[in-house]
Amino acid sequence: MKKPVQNPREVAEIVAIQALNFIAADPERLGLFLAETGIGPDTLRTSAAEPRFLASVLDFVLRDDATVKAFAKASELHPTNIAAARQVLGDPHWERDVP
Repeated sequence: MKKPVQNPREVAEIVAIQALNFIAADPERLGLFLAETGIGPDTLRTSAAEPRFLASVLDFVLRDDATVKAFAKASELHPTNIAAARQVLGDPHWERDVP
């Protein structure tokens, strides 16, 4: 059995990866995201390992009410949890290896 994730940074990264999957599932949304970030489809996977990139994924989702609502519904998260995840990813004090 997997150990539950309790580190806020890890939880925030998981939310951002879910958001990236949500974006990638819609070709129009993905195209807009790639155009805005300047990242190509070939570098998307490697970029996902970068905390700044994950923060930009949540920025993209949070900038539009309809997108936030759609992602919240798809991920079964409350929009405030999505915003909290973005805040954690932008805070340098939340280190990944802190218990």
